[in-house]
Amino acid sequence: MIKHVQKIEQVFDRIIIQRLESRKAHDYVITNDMLDTFLNISGVNSEDMDMTKLQHLLLILFTTGANTTSATLEWAMVELLRNPEKLSKAQQELGKIIGKGRPVEEGDIARPGQPGPLTSLIARLPYFQAIIKETFLLHPATPLPLPRKADSDFEICQLYFVNAWAIGRDPNIWDNPSLFVPERFLGLDDQIDVAGKNFELIPFSAGRRICPGLPWTMPILPLMLGSLINSFEWKLEDGVLPETLNMEEKFGLTLQMAHPLRAREYAERRTTKNDAYWSQQCFSGCLECA
Repeated sequence: MIKHVQKIEQVFDRIIIQRLESRKAHDYVITNDMLDTFLNISGVNSEDMDMTKLQHLLLILFTTGANTTSATLEWAMVELLRNPEKLSKAQQELGKIIGKGRPVEEGDIARPGQPGPLTSLIARLPYFQAIIKETFLLHPATPLPLPRKADSDFEICQLYFVNAWAIGRDPNIWDNPSLFVPERFLGLDDQIDVAGKNFELIPFSAGRRICPGLPWTMPILPLMLGSLINSFEWKLEDGVLPETLNMEEKFGLTLQMAHPLRAREYAERRTTKNDAYWSQQCFSGCLECA
């Protein structure tokens, strides 16, 4: 973990230095991207700025946002492809509520404090929500919470790291913990959430130091996963059978598949409108679309 963090900090360091040099030019046009915004807020445009704080801020946004979401999306897709009956059940539910072949859109995602006619659509998809919770349970993007750095040195008695991966595999808490069973979150357990209120499921940790990426991931993940499985039919590449998929894990900044998922879509669920929608989207990494 330390080596991975050091490596990515070096990358951020080079990017920051290059941007600071570019901002010195008279013809530089501020792009108002994330880095320019941070530099503008700080009011610092030279090497005198606190590079460490900016590096850590970029690291937090990277690891708690895009990286964790893409890893969780890949695990969800591979589990659904390994369990086609569960994929079919999710597609039927999405088709009934969202509309068959229709991508999930931002207006369909429920957001606390933002009432509206469409905010209840995802709330009316209990099985789809259960799939997301089950993915968090079996494949937490950060199995161990990231360590914290205090503002000043002090002595502590002990340091504990909560193992979210082990909690999700604990037979004292869950029946058949090694199996992908979204149904466990239906019925009595449908009120278990991922926001740190239920210690049986804490993919984002809990308490005052809960993952800052929670408000970003929870709207984006159902939007992406729902769109992928409701708009397309999927099959594994090269005749690979679901039961032979390699589920080996690789731990870096996040818990990812050691052998990335390779799957193709075929256009049984896709419409002309969907083609136009997906042509505007950019998905990188685990999924290769035909």
